[in-house]
Formats: sequence, structure tokens, C-alpha cells
Amino acid sequence: MKKALIVLLVLFYQNMSLAQKPSRRNVLFIAVDDLNDWIGPLDGYKGVKTPNIDKLAKQGINFTRAYCPAPVCNPSRTALLTGVRPSTSGVYQNWEPWRRALPKAVTLPQYFMANGYEVVGVSKIFHDAYNDSASWNTYYPQLRQLTPEKTPVNGFGNFDWGPLQVNDEDMADYKHVQRGIDFLNETHDKPFFLAIGIKRPHLSWWVPQKYFDMYPLSSIVTPKVLANDLDDIPTAGVNIAHRLPVGEMNAATRKIEDHKFIIENDKWKQAVQGYLACISFADAMLGRLLDALDKSAYKQNTIIVFFGDHGWHLGEKEHWRKFALWEEATRVPFIIIAPGITKANSVCERTVNLLDIYPTLISLTKLLPKEGLEGMDITPLLKNPTLPWEHPSITTFGYGNHAVRTERWRYIQYNDKTEELYDHDADPYEWKNLATDSKYADTKKKLVAWLPKTNTLPLIADSLVMRRRLQAMDSVIRN
Repeated sequence: MKKALIVLLVLFYQNMSLAQKPSRRNVLFIAVDDLNDWIGPLDGYKGVKTPNIDKLAKQGINFTRAYCPAPVCNPSRTALLTGVRPSTSGVYQNWEPWRRALPKAVTLPQYFMANGYEVVGVSKIFHDAYNDSASWNTYYPQLRQLTPEKTPVNGFGNFDWGPLQVNDEDMADYKHVQRGIDFLNETHDKPFFLAIGIKRPHLSWWVPQKYFDMYPLSSIVTPKVLANDLDDIPTAGVNIAHRLPVGEMNAATRKIEDHKFIIENDKWKQAVQGYLACISFADAMLGRLLDALDKSAYKQNTIIVFFGDHGWHLGEKEHWRKFALWEEATRVPFIIIAPGITKANSVCERTVNLLDIYPTLISLTKLLPKEGLEGMDITPLLKNPTLPWEHPSITTFGYGNHAVRTERWRYIQYNDKTEELYDHDADPYEWKNLATDSKYADTKKKLVAWLPKTNTLPLIADSLVMRRRLQAMDSVIRN
């Protein structure tokens, strides 16, 4: 009788313990700043060293045609975190306070908070100054990045790169990731949504010396380019290619063209080296976070979403940075691991967008659907990566400028109605603009049908400085 009672008590307390453990999936949400397709799973640069991203891709599903909502930090992150396109919200640039444009928006982390999740943010998830305190139970702000004793090292302004004589532990990204590691080492009674922002490879490209040593200058290969690549591009595109990003804080440096500086000072290989070094540093930080998850109690019950917020040019079309509608600025890394849903070593070649993250995570965690989201639930692709998918990806840069990307085509229409059209089956580098060829009129017509029907005017800031920046943006597009 006593043994039977003991057994019943043991079973009772075991059931109590199980009841207290989170039954819903956790979410580990990893955002990397300015990371383009120069990673192992996307083969954007042969010889890049990203062992942790490679490992992550092999554990889940790697999307080879994923694109950003906007090739600018603030509008891209605002879109994926609110589920609202830039063309709908009117948030197009980094200086526009998104919450003023979308005062009633329920953000992705807010939605998880409302559904009983513990929601924690670390570093850059929303864009810098426009973090949203209402979206977090706990938020650890972005720490200041280290700078070398003498600046600039190689470039000008924040367009600079060079090795730091410090340890990984001294870097802000190391400390940001450590916050995440500490969280994963704790016991949590509720399901969690943990968002970690890794800042590198955002400019300036300053990381410890050992990451530069991974890429000797003698081994650096600069991107393939066409000498007259801009000859068949509309004026709006040429202006975007040649000018500094709209909203550059230092007006004096606005007149310095990145590519002209690189060529005149013979810095192309050095700049590529700096970008690659930062990618490998970011990869090492990711590895620390993934190792902590693997050793934690949450490994089997946590969805991982890994992405870059937009792409990056390194001289293609005489352009550097993001701020453009071509493939290099818009294609992003995007990997998902969903226990019980995704299969290891899965690859999906369908076109998807970071806007799809919000509805997909709702679906994967079995929360009630939310109205008003403009992205697609791509759970069907997680289950079957080869499923037919007739949904192109839309990217917007500034008011009225859009790119439509299907598996074969990229179509760009600027706000002055000039166009570009590229056939990726025949022209993966987008060297030949087919938009004026009547042979492709039907193709263009089909792609135009996917352009956003709403184009909200930009949010007009109160200050004269902000208004001037908006005017400068309009000048870049129209002149």
C-alpha cells in the first residue's frame, strides 16, 4: 500500500512538472545587419568562411531566393516586424519614425507578448533610434561598437574598414550574444521569443585582426562587373548607383562617390577583405549562440529564424552599400529550423520575402491568425520546399520605386515610370536591361500586375533638416 502511494505521488509531481513546462514552441529570432548572399549556403563569394551559418542551413531549410521588403534598415525591419509593406506604411527611409506612421500596429514581438510569451530583445532588432519599448518584456540596448585609435583607417566617414587589436570579448556583438546565451541558460516557465541582433557586417568594418587574417589580400577576388553596365539603365537607376545613400548624416561627404573613391585609391580588394572579415566575425558570434541553444533545455522545442535585413553591393553597377533595387541589394540569407516541420538539408528555390516571417511564425506556433499582414504564410514551403508557388517578392526603395522578383525575372519600375527588366536564367548578374525590347512586353505586363496598388506618401518630419533629407531623396530618384 505504501509503495503504491509513493508511485502515485511520484506520478502526480511528474505531471505537475510537465504541466509547468512551456508546451508551445519557443522562437529564437536572429537578425544580422547588412549581410548579403556572401555566405556558404548561398555561394555568393567562393571561399567565404561561414561554418556556423553552413551548419545552420544543413539543420533546416535554406531559402535561396529570399528578398527584403526594402534595401534600407528602418523600412525593412519595420515591414517585417509589423507585417506592413513600406508602400502601405509610407516608411521608406532610415530617418522616418515608423511608430508615427503606424501608431496602432501590433508588432511581431507584441503579438507574442499578447499570447503569453516572454519576449526579450537584444541589440538592433528595430532600427537604432526607433526601438519600440512596447514590443518587449525586457530589452537590452545596442552597445557602442569599438573604434580604432586612428580613424579613418582606409576610407572616409563610416565607410571604413580595418583590423582591431582586441579580443572577441571586447566587441559589442560578443556582449550582445552573451545576453542571449545567459537567457538560454536560465529556466523559463513560459514559452519565449528571444530576438538577438548582430550588428556586423554593418559599417564600419572593424573587427579583430584574426578575421582579416582569414582572407589574405592575395586571395581576394573582387565581384564580376561589366565596364558599361550602367549604359542601358534609366537615369533614376544611375543616380542611385553613383550617389551616397540618401540621408547621409555628413553633408560634406555626400559629394564623395563610394565607387569613385575605391577606384581612385585602389581600395577594392581591401574593402572586400573588410566585409568578408566582418561576415566571419558575425558567423563566429552566431556559433556561440547556437552552441548555447544546443546545450540548453530548449533545443528540441525552439524555432530558429535567421536572416539578413537586406543585401549589399561591393562595386557591382558601380555601387556600394544597400539603397538600390538590384539583386545584390535585395537578396538576403534566410534560414528556418522548425522542429517537427522542416527537414535537415532542405533547400527552397521559391521567391519569398522577409514580410513572410510574421504570418509564418504565427502559424508555426499555432497562434490565432492576425488580420492585416501583407506577407505570406510560407509554412507549406517549410513542409514541401518544391511546392508550386506563384508569389513573387516585392522590394520597395523610396516612394514609388519597386522591384518584382520571380524565380526567373527581376522587373524594376521607378516613380518616373522608367523600367529595368532582367532574365536571370540567361543573365544572373543583371547586365542586360530588356525593358525596352518589345519582345518582352507580355512578360512586363504580367510583372507590372504585381506592383503595389497603394503608394503612401512619405511621412513628413517636423524639422527642416528632415524635410531637406526627404527633398534630397526625391532629387536622387528624379534627377
